[in-house]
Formats: sequence, structure tokens, C-alpha cells
Amino acid sequence: MDLVALVALEEIRRLKHRYLRCVDQKLWDELADTLTPDATTDYGTPSAGAPLRFTGREEVVDFMRSNLGPEIITVHQAGQPEIDVDGDAAVGTWALRDIVIAPGHRVVIEGAAFYEDRYRRCADGGWRIAHTGYQRTYEATFSLDDMPSYRLTANRWA
Repeated sequence: MDLVALVALEEIRRLKHRYLRCVDQKLWDELADTLTPDATTDYGTPSAGAPLRFTGREEVVDFMRSNLGPEIITVHQAGQPEIDVDGDAAVGTWALRDIVIAPGHRVVIEGAAFYEDRYRRCADGGWRIAHTGYQRTYEATFSLDDMPSYRLTANRWA
């Protein structure tokens, strides 16, 4: 593997981690910069009742802003990347573990999946996500009402 490909791999790793950090920290403008203008998503999550499919950066970010605001706590961790670079395009698979805490709904959702991503190097030389999505390996929900000892002792948005 040549130096150009190794640099691309590191840039793509950093891109995916920035995407996840922006979701969890609710940095919507910075999240938008991780996506191509025509980005697509396909989040296969049973808790939503149907796959969440979006087309276009604005639609993706609007959904996140409207549904994962400060009243929802999220933690996304992705690792074990398998990335293949072909010039200005790349594909990647990432193992995902996530937790969603919705205190107002008294529910916690946890799960795992494998992200299947496509990346594109844009005119500015930076890599962006052209497509991201997953099908759940598992998803579990539990009610906070079933856990009387559960206490949320920190929430940076509350």
C-alpha cells in the first residue's frame, strides 16, 4: 500500500469518528460538513418501526437536529474499520455499538450493527460520507421505570 492510500485511510477513519462525535455532541453544522451534498442514509433500526432513509445532506441533518436534540443522549462507538480506497472513492465497514437514553420517554435503547459506508474525495480535497447505513445485529430497549435505582447523574444539555 502506498503513502497516498495510507493517508486516505487515516483521513477516512477521522471522518467517521468526527461524524459520530458530531451526532453525540449535537454539532449539526459540523456534522453537515462530514457529508456530501447528495449523501444518502439507511439506518435499519427496529425502534423506529421502519428503516430511516434520507437523501441529501440537509435532510439527514434536519432529521438528526429534530430527533436527537438535547433531550436525547446518544453514545456511538465505531471500530474495527475495514476500508478499501480506490482513487477518490472508498468503501468501509465499521462495527457499531450505541446507546440512546431518552429520559423524557423513560427509555434506553442499546444496540449493535455494522455500518456500510461509501466515501468520496471532494473538490476541496477532503473526504466526505456519500452513503452511510446499517442493519442491526441486535437492538434492545428497556424502560427506566423498570429500574427504580437508575439515576442520570450527568447530562451536559440539562
